[in-house]
Amino acid sequence: MSNTEFQDGELRREQEFIDGLYARVDALRGDTEGSVTDALAQGNTPMQARLERDILVAERSGLLAALNAVDGSLCFGRIDLASGATHHIGRIGLRTDDADHTPILIDWRADVARPFYLATGHTPMGLRRRRHITTSGRTVTALHDEILDLGDQERTGHEDPSGDAVLLAALDAARTGRMHDIVQTIQAEQDEIIRAPHRGVLVVEGGPGTGKTAVALHRAAYLLYEHRELLAKRAVLIVGPNPAFLGYIGEVLPSLGETGVLLATVGELFPGVRATATDTRAAAAVKGRADMADVLAEVVRDWQALPDPVIAIEHDREILMLDDDLVRVARERTRDAKLQHNVARETFEGHILNTLTELYAERVGTDPYDGGSLLDASDITQIRDEIAENPEVWAAIDQLWPRLTPQRLVADFLADPVGYLPDEDAAAIRRPVTREWTVADVPLLDEAAELLGEDDRVKRALAERERETQVAYAQGVLDVSYASRTYEFEDKDEEDSEVLSAHDIIDAERFAERHEEDDHRSAAERAAADRTWAFGHIIVDEAQELSPMAWRLLMRRSPTRSMTLVGDPAQTAEAAGVGSWRKILQPYVEDRWEHTRLGVNYRTPAEIMDLAAAVVRAENPDFEPPSSVRSTGVRPWVRATDDLPGAVAKAVEELTPAEGRLAVIAPRHLHRKLAARLDGVTAGAEPDLTRGVVLLDPRQSKGLEFDSVLVVEPGLYGTSDLYVALTRATQRLGVLHTGRLPQALAEGMSG
Repeated sequence: MSNTEFQDGELRREQEFIDGLYARVDALRGDTEGSVTDALAQGNTPMQARLERDILVAERSGLLAALNAVDGSLCFGRIDLASGATHHIGRIGLRTDDADHTPILIDWRADVARPFYLATGHTPMGLRRRRHITTSGRTVTALHDEILDLGDQERTGHEDPSGDAVLLAALDAARTGRMHDIVQTIQAEQDEIIRAPHRGVLVVEGGPGTGKTAVALHRAAYLLYEHRELLAKRAVLIVGPNPAFLGYIGEVLPSLGETGVLLATVGELFPGVRATATDTRAAAAVKGRADMADVLAEVVRDWQALPDPVIAIEHDREILMLDDDLVRVARERTRDAKLQHNVARETFEGHILNTLTELYAERVGTDPYDGGSLLDASDITQIRDEIAENPEVWAAIDQLWPRLTPQRLVADFLADPVGYLPDEDAAAIRRPVTREWTVADVPLLDEAAELLGEDDRVKRALAERERETQVAYAQGVLDVSYASRTYEFEDKDEEDSEVLSAHDIIDAERFAERHEEDDHRSAAERAAADRTWAFGHIIVDEAQELSPMAWRLLMRRSPTRSMTLVGDPAQTAEAAGVGSWRKILQPYVEDRWEHTRLGVNYRTPAEIMDLAAAVVRAENPDFEPPSSVRSTGVRPWVRATDDLPGAVAKAVEELTPAEGRLAVIAPRHLHRKLAARLDGVTAGAEPDLTRGVVLLDPRQSKGLEFDSVLVVEPGLYGTSDLYVALTRATQRLGVLHTGRLPQALAEGMSG
């Protein structure tokens, strides 16, 4: 047999396995869809059957979603053990239908699959061969074999001497505007982080291109696999820096069979509010400071007012005067209870009603001869009840201790912050009440919600009224059932009449409970609508950019402090960004957190990384960038121009790849002028990263990657923003400028 025939035979055998695998998948898909449809068609069934139906729907729907998500590249590898056994590795696990449930495909997260990522010739971990299987849809297109047992003489013709062919092919592949999973090419240092213990805070630091975002997403998939029962109930939250970034990473977890994860920006973490406006750097810095929590607490206390000077209430032809002293006593007694503002209102109402009752009782119930009281306890109770029906009383209470929403509290504060902040800070954040919310406002709203709480008496009353209606309806159904049974058996034997009916075994309340509407939302969907939700795990990307107030919001959503924080302090650009891991975590977990660093750059070629590193070293001579794994031989270029829009249009034609994506990164104020010269590019809209050319500012480009990048007017960037912009390219980089070129950039080009 020739070598070519042997190679073809190996391809054919893998293709036969893949064909069999997908035959099994198609059968499962058909069974799943049919089972779910049958279950849903059952309608109103007894309670146990409904429970079984719900479990079936959840399990089968989840499996169906996973199968659909990973359909195109289900299997990507094989490991051959020294014992002679072989295991195929894939994005999800599949088993046979027989009694033994023999594994057909091993989930990449299973322990038995770990040697696929960690084994080396020096430490083979019981393997003799590792095979990477490349597919296009359901067709096997290439095999790459790594020999791990050097004593094994068998050869397939698909050996990869370096073992890097699959990784380099993935790095050189054209970008699509969506992040791909790295499940086929996870490196050893990445695997250690992905499988790190679930509990506690893990900080993953890494420079541009080190794969920290991909590692964090695969860690989410691994944790969902390893702790399914817990995290399926509590959900995993992934926080990204902007909507474009969330769109960019949105397909990674579904491609790994995981769909029950909530992706959100900080601006989307207050239900009912979607932050769309932009703050100035000065305003964002002020709003993000930790002391804003104390400021808002002071604002809440100021809403708990005193009369100025008195409030006169007419009741039954008597004028009752609530003065400063009387209300102050009621206020302090209410504050002593240490309750949230809206929750405490019920206590305040009680004190005011008691005070007014005492005032009225003194007026009408005092014996004119001996000064004693003419009223007994029942009289006092009646007076209090009558006062509680007086609208003037409730108007006074609303004035002194109003019910507040977080939106009203924060909006009114921002409209007039004078007296709470230094004049310069107050001027920076002042804005009209009607203005749209910004991302920096959302942590303020969340803080306000914590301070205010919710007076749920009205909600509880409505719920109780609804429950009473349901019970009454259920009782009617049971009464009809009982009447029908009585009529049916009135002419029958006594023995027959002993047959039990629904009326005999269930009361109206339990009957109503069984028919309450089920909540079929996923944990992620329920979490998105519930500000007080406690997540099972939280992953934060670009974590160095979050403000102290944003961290207060996130820590409320993670009472167990189970978190993975991903970022790079060297890329801190936001005015309110903390930057330091210790400053972020010290207030919440002290020193009880783990830190790891990714030091290999898989994205940025060495030629581009050297230039970007020179920019940072101009400010920080000790800066050490991640090491690039590849060199393209293509040096970045820098050009001066007098016609910026024209030069950008020409450079875009030059840099746009035949396949892949190009990003023009420019200061926001230039976008409209540049977009006018670029076909299909719109300024001001949320960027569509799947288009061939996109226009971004440096902050929007964080965490993204493109085949080619054109950086415009670098002299207008801060060091962090410029470092980010220069490191987005996987192949080619160009720089255009009309003004002064940063000295470090000029020196880097000449170096």
